[in-house]
Amino acid sequence: MTSEAAHSPSARYAADPAAVAALAIAAVAAATLAGAWFFELVLDIRPCPLCLEQRYAYYLAVPLALVVAFAASRGAPRPMLLAGFTVLLLAAFANAWLGGYHAGVEWQFWQGPTDCSGPVANLGSAGTLLQRLDTEKVIRCDEVQWRFLGLSLAGYNVLISLAMAVMAMWGIVSAKRA
Repeated sequence: MTSEAAHSPSARYAADPAAVAALAIAAVAAATLAGAWFFELVLDIRPCPLCLEQRYAYYLAVPLALVVAFAASRGAPRPMLLAGFTVLLLAAFANAWLGGYHAGVEWQFWQGPTDCSGPVANLGSAGTLLQRLDTEKVIRCDEVQWRFLGLSLAGYNVLISLAMAVMAMWGIVSAKRA
């Protein structure tokens, strides 16, 4: 390998497992967001409030993982990389918990938030109710709009978040070894 090839950006990322782990997290988070937007915008499967909250971790993970990957490829100090991977790990675990909670609401294991599950309260007057029903589509958190192989999108969010947590742990181990 020539010295010029060894200094190329792709060689730098390939030589650093922490950078690869961070790039993998960014790619998975971006693909998950793209999938969520596809379901929403193309298939017209509207997200409930809990679905929207589950996207926050991915909105955090994409830019943070890219920053961590860049920092790792530039030889950033280990404590900085460990801090970035720890935030990514905590976000992934929190999101897995939220997805598990949402899936439990869908399976009727427990009550969900009052704004998107359970009985509807305070309907207002009949005139405003009819007007609101024409303009708003209420998406309930306790009703599954789509399943594949028995899992809802909330269930898949749990699996994806746990996979991202494993990648973050791989990044932590890789950063400690560097």
